[in-house]
Amino acid sequence: MSIWRRIADAVSALASGEGLSSVFERLRAPPERSVVFTIAVIALGAKMAKADGTVTRSEVTAFREVFHIPEAEEANAARVFNLARQDVAGFEEYARRISRMFRDPAGRAALTDLIEGLFHIAVADGRYHPAEDEFLQRVAGIFGLGEREFRAVRARFVPDARPDPWDVLGVAPDAPLDEVKAAWRQLVRESHPDRMLARGVPEEAVRLAEKRLIAVNRAWEEISSGHPG
Repeated sequence: MSIWRRIADAVSALASGEGLSSVFERLRAPPERSVVFTIAVIALGAKMAKADGTVTRSEVTAFREVFHIPEAEEANAARVFNLARQDVAGFEEYARRISRMFRDPAGRAALTDLIEGLFHIAVADGRYHPAEDEFLQRVAGIFGLGEREFRAVRARFVPDARPDPWDVLGVAPDAPLDEVKAAWRQLVRESHPDRMLARGVPEEAVRLAEKRLIAVNRAWEEISSGHPG
């Protein structure tokens, strides 16, 4: 059975009244974990796209850029997206369930991956709506991302949000260079495709890490070039 058929079956179960807990529990173990991750992006992405009042073609296209959909599976994928985008209500419960599912050591990084996917969809129509910002801040809070982490991700995707290099690396401005370097190396490791695949990120979504790596390396260069000693 294809991943998209499994996703469609899972969303159909949700639509028919089966609880999120039981559906997600059935999908908890690999390889189904990537199915859960994809459902999360579909459900939250579709609901976020609706948060500013309309779902645009560019937002749907952005989703397709993150997830390759074989021609034979387009009907299943469209069904999932259409079910999820009916309204904004319910996104917080999805976010809570997803947060609980990704509690293992690799989970925090996976949740950051998910937030990046949502930002990719949010800015696809050429604007970043206040309702989308409110939606994403709420989801990030449920995921346990701090304000500094949220600002760092937002700065990578929203054109007029200039990134603070310290925020990007998650370190204090007075941190010693060794600590900054360690944080930079850790972020680079977490963005490696093999690591991302291991934590349940579908292969098609790994490309979003390219933006993260660019921002992380740029932040390190900016800090290290102006750091005394």
